[in-house]
Amino acid sequence: MPDTVTTPLRFTHLISDCDGVLIDSEAVALQALLELLAPRLPNLPQGITLQGLIEPRLGQRLVPLMQDIYKELGLPQLPADEIMAIGNAVDAACDAQLRAVPGVAQALAAIALPKAVASNSVSARVLSALERTGMAPLFDQRVFTPDLVGHAKPHPGVYLAAAAAFGVPPSQCLVLEDSVTGVTAAVAAGMTVLGFIGGGHIAAGQEARLKAAGAHVVFKDMAKLPALVAAVMDTATV
Repeated sequence: MPDTVTTPLRFTHLISDCDGVLIDSEAVALQALLELLAPRLPNLPQGITLQGLIEPRLGQRLVPLMQDIYKELGLPQLPADEIMAIGNAVDAACDAQLRAVPGVAQALAAIALPKAVASNSVSARVLSALERTGMAPLFDQRVFTPDLVGHAKPHPGVYLAAAAAFGVPPSQCLVLEDSVTGVTAAVAAGMTVLGFIGGGHIAAGQEARLKAAGAHVVFKDMAKLPALVAAVMDTATV
């Protein structure tokens, strides 16, 4: 009788974005930015809304987000200290209203893969959010952020650093992302992305945008994530 050959699963590790996937903070950030920028941009061109300017850029670091908006409008850039003050106010709002995405902790606990977080936030804020929401044990301090890695999404650096820390090729990592910026980073790293569109900040058309950026599949209910991961793994043997 011939020996049985076991075909290894392609995906062995899971890496998640933080804001908008683990922590339902992007809706809070959007509202804070709307309130902070409204008095600074009172006379927008016809057909352009402040929300329409901000929503597609959620997931970016604040400085490039602001620079992109002011460049699109053809306006002089804000001083660095003013952008910093806006960022501090957004962070304060997100910290004050910190909450986990409904069902995410239970979904992740049901997935038997080592996990890490790759975020565009700073490491201290990510670690604090994980502790406050009870999700820290799921990730065992495996957090990768621009202040630790030196690059922010859409650069793939945070994802490549996570794979390197796990000691696996990027192709063995599944990624959870909610933004075009994050999907772009993970795809550039050579990873397979599951796009999440169940957060409170998701705008119309986000599913199409995430797929266009390279998301393998898009979902909106965290309760379905374990089955989705299992299905992707079942069809991705090598």
